[in-house]
Amino acid sequence: MQVIEIFARFLLLGCYSFGGPVAHIGYFRHAFVEKLQWVDDKHYAQLISLTQFLPGPGSSQIGFAIGLERAGLLGGLAAFLGFTLPSFILLFVLSSMASQFEQNTLFQGITHGLKLFAVIVVSDAVLGMYNNFCKRRFHSGIAIICAAVLLSLPGLGMQLVVLVTAAAVGWLGKGWNPAIDNSTPLLVADNNSRLISWPLVIFIGLFIALPVLASTSLAWQTFASFYQSGALVFGGGHVVLPLLQQTLEGLISNDQFLTGYAAAQGVPGPMFTVATYLGVQINPEQSLLFAILATVAIFLPGFLLVIALKDAWLSLAHKPAVSASVDAINAAVVGLLIAALYQPVFISAVEGGVDMALVILGLFLMKKLKWPIIYLVMLFIAIGAGLSVVNIY
Repeated sequence: MQVIEIFARFLLLGCYSFGGPVAHIGYFRHAFVEKLQWVDDKHYAQLISLTQFLPGPGSSQIGFAIGLERAGLLGGLAAFLGFTLPSFILLFVLSSMASQFEQNTLFQGITHGLKLFAVIVVSDAVLGMYNNFCKRRFHSGIAIICAAVLLSLPGLGMQLVVLVTAAAVGWLGKGWNPAIDNSTPLLVADNNSRLISWPLVIFIGLFIALPVLASTSLAWQTFASFYQSGALVFGGGHVVLPLLQQTLEGLISNDQFLTGYAAAQGVPGPMFTVATYLGVQINPEQSLLFAILATVAIFLPGFLLVIALKDAWLSLAHKPAVSASVDAINAAVVGLLIAALYQPVFISAVEGGVDMALVILGLFLMKKLKWPIIYLVMLFIAIGAGLSVVNIY
């Protein structure tokens, strides 16, 4: 029953989680921290900080980790299948119909309405996490400085620099940073967990073997290309696209790739399901098989690393010096979310005064009137559709 509940919860999220990985962090926090209380805020932040240092789809890795802790490996797989299935189905269908939907005004209006809803969710997540992880001026300063740096110098490399620097500042500042708070209980790692474990062996083994197998068939070549992209890209979401374009050279045309990119932005769920669309394009005669191969391959390395390293990461978080670093990383993640709230979430969704008014209205309905999130989703779908009819968008 627990596995079924995990699947159902993530399936619902997968049906309306527009806005990319940063927005997904907000959706997950609302569902699993605030509403269901499956994890607390501190533990959730530690899962976020873990995924920032691992390659792969960050938001999907967080969801997988939550399912993993809730009901073991089956729980993690249920979370992944539930969250990914809606976008998989939509992109599988859109792969043969994308040109029609690109010009559909109603579809564009609905998508825009849901992007505005994503602004609301991310704003709520930023406020909530700031209140929880920036209670001291020390951590507030880290968050604001990190946000300023990332807004001024955006990019994946700078994100990693900011996080590593924050960890070092937290470590060095533990002596004069008062009273590190370890009062919130963490999930204790299994005593049998090891840093070198079967998932890590599989991750490394596939990384070595797949380039050799790629020369034997189109199926292996497809699996190897997407696995390599999933194993090497840090930051997830849009960051995977340049690497994918390089690894798929010769398998699909540039036009096919760009069409898949556009389609992936118009559906809910993880951006990594662009692999579904591209898999169909690689071999339309075996479309379902290649869609599954591509999708599994691009997600697999990130999930293997979560299984292998999650417990070790959470165990280290108990140590005072490491705890100080993690607290600083959490503050830096708040800064990262502040920067991401502006780019890409805000500037890709808010196009004028009407949009800003709708965002303010949505925040009021969510925070003050406590509307259920599904009602807000339905409202913004209706608003987007209605405004598209009168040619606002």
